[in-house]
Amino acid sequence: MTGSPRPFRVALVQMRCSSDPDDNVRRACAMLRQARKEGAELACLPELFRTPYFCQVEEASRFDLAEPIPGPTTEALAAVARETGMVVVGSVFERRAAGLYHNTAVVLDSDGSLRGRYRKMHIPDDPLYYEKYYFTPGDLGFQAIPTAVARVGTLVCWDQWYPEAARLTALQGADILVYPTAIGWHPAEKAEHGQAQRSAWETIQRAHAIANGVYVAAVNRIGHEGPPEGGLEFWGSSFFADPLGQVIAQAPVDAEQVLIADCDPRLLEETRRNWPFFRDRRIDAYAPLGQRFLDSP
Repeated sequence: MTGSPRPFRVALVQMRCSSDPDDNVRRACAMLRQARKEGAELACLPELFRTPYFCQVEEASRFDLAEPIPGPTTEALAAVARETGMVVVGSVFERRAAGLYHNTAVVLDSDGSLRGRYRKMHIPDDPLYYEKYYFTPGDLGFQAIPTAVARVGTLVCWDQWYPEAARLTALQGADILVYPTAIGWHPAEKAEHGQAQRSAWETIQRAHAIANGVYVAAVNRIGHEGPPEGGLEFWGSSFFADPLGQVIAQAPVDAEQVLIADCDPRLLEETRRNWPFFRDRRIDAYAPLGQRFLDSP
């Protein structure tokens, strides 16, 4: 992006992911076109939207779902980006080499070119989120990728819990942090813990917006996936937060939606002048953050 920063419109495509990968890609592309009709210049899809969330089990045959970059999914998204003149952020199960796979976000510029890619850095291993079996941790670092619209910081799902990831991406000059996401409830836990879990998820990301004076956008899938007596119920709730952490748009828990919000990079300047967290950072004192834990002597 060159010249003075200008306002831009962003779309988050909250969708249901069926067992038909080709249908998921077709529907995603249709929702991207809808986003452009609503004035979006930048659009983001959920994490691993091409398939159901396959990491609920450890099964070697599911590596067959992976694809190279460029590959079929990125080519389909690039075609829509060229057609609409819109920047598109997509999520791909990347096959880098035999036995080497990543959970990767791609940024396709408004001319359809592959502007950059981000490989998910933080890989979870929790019940029904067995991602360490499938994904190698990212090795491209944290990035703010320049596009025709804005400098886009791409992070992915589990990354959203880490303030270090948000900070390092913001320090690269990102205008907006986008988090392609696949998160939901274990149905048996929903009644007791569901509200607190979803609130924590939203709160931590709103805090990233405040701490860094930057827009934050999280885009999730919806629907129940897995066996009827278990599985995961994805909670949707895709949202935008402004640099003050205010939620300026939010999708429902259980319905598909192309969620639209307007972002003005000039608000970053105004916010950071009044809350100058970057100015007052004690970079001389943060070396211990590079340690796993600060054990007492």
